[in-house]
Amino acid sequence: MMKARVTVTLKNGVLDPQGKAIEGALGGLGFDGVASVRQGKVFDVEMRHTEAAAAQAELAEICEKLLANTVIEDYAIELM
Repeated sequence: MMKARVTVTLKNGVLDPQGKAIEGALGGLGFDGVASVRQGKVFDVEMRHTEAAAAQAELAEICEKLLANTVIEDYAIELM
């Protein structure tokens, strides 16, 4: 078994209203050191693969087809 973490975030230049709302709320709570916030999604996935390259390739396909809207989102895969 192999574990992976997939992080999906909005591409630079794509408006992030949830991130802006969090940023404003943090300022209202007195956290003035936060310059900006971008929100995203994290998926922890267990794979049956034993070979890293096969797991990476399958995860990329999963991201392209389901986990990320690649028009507006980027994704990063980390094998653990």
